[in-house]
Amino acid sequence: MVSIPTVTIDGVPDPLPEGLVVLDVREPSEWQAGHVEGALHIPLGELTGRLDEVPTTQTLVVCKVGGRSAQATAWLAQQGRDVVNLDGGMLDWQAAGRPMVSEDGSTPQVG
Repeated sequence: MVSIPTVTIDGVPDPLPEGLVVLDVREPSEWQAGHVEGALHIPLGELTGRLDEVPTTQTLVVCKVGGRSAQATAWLAQQGRDVVNLDGGMLDWQAAGRPMVSEDGSTPQVG
């Protein structure tokens, strides 16, 4: 079994360090409702076909609660990427009061 590098929200610096990429693997409707500003959005189902868009620098992978991002993190690590899964996902991000944006300017929320 592959070990999945994981961090909880308490282990994520606020503000995020310069150069850290956030990869959001949620579905488009979830992304539109609220996401980390500046994050890269590649839904989990599209990840294998869009690997070249994932940076080789350190990347924090997020979804709603951490399940899909754990799958993405495991696969990306096998591809040689420097990735860490956010256990608790965007729900914990929002609960911790971390900044979020929405696509339509409405109050961001985790969908």
